[in-house]
Amino acid sequence: MISVYGIGGSIKLFWFFLKTKIFYPQARLIRFPIDIRNKHNIDFGKNLTTGFGCRLECFPLTSTKSKLLKIGSNVQLNDYVHITASTSVEIGDNVLMASKIYISDCSHGSYAGDIHDSSPITLPIDRPLSSKPVKIEENVWLGEFVSVLPGVTIGRGTIVGANSVVSKSLPPFVIAVGTPAKPIKCYNFDSQRWEKICE
Repeated sequence: MISVYGIGGSIKLFWFFLKTKIFYPQARLIRFPIDIRNKHNIDFGKNLTTGFGCRLECFPLTSTKSKLLKIGSNVQLNDYVHITASTSVEIGDNVLMASKIYISDCSHGSYAGDIHDSSPITLPIDRPLSSKPVKIEENVWLGEFVSVLPGVTIGRGTIVGANSVVSKSLPPFVIAVGTPAKPIKCYNFDSQRWEKICE
C-alpha cells in the first residue's frame, strides 16, 4: 500500500477505511468527502468503493421510504460520480465507473413533444420533475465523463466510451461511443473477440 499511496496517502486511506466501517459498514471503502442526500432512499449494496467527491442523491416525486437508488454488489465509483434518482436508478453487480460521470432518471420539466411539455417561459427550477427509470446491468464499464440520461437501460457487459452521452438504451455485450452513444463493436462468444459492427 505504501509503495502505491506513500506514507501520507496510506494513513489517509486507513482513516477512510475506519470511517467507512462506522458510517457505511456494508461498503468496502468510501473516500471522503462524499455527499449523500436522502440516505434512507438509497440501497448501497455490498462492497461499494467510491473515489473522492461523489454525490449520491434521491429526490422522491412523492414522499416514500422506498429505495429509489439501488446499488448492487462490488460496484466501484471513481472520483466525482454524480447519481440522482427520483423514481428508480438501478446499478447491477460489478459495475465499474470512471470519474466525473453523471447518471439521472429525472429532468426539470418534460420535453417529449406532447401536451405535458414544459414551457420555456417557466423558470427551469420551477418546472415539475419528470422521471423515467434507469437501469445499468451487471458488469458494465462506463468511461470518463459519461452521461446516462432518463429512461435508459445499459445491457449486461456493455462498455461505454469516454465523453459519451447515453440517451437511448444499449444492448448487452457491446462497446458504444459518441453523442448519442451508439454501438461500434459487439462481443462474439464463438470467436471470443470484439468485432466491428457493420453499418
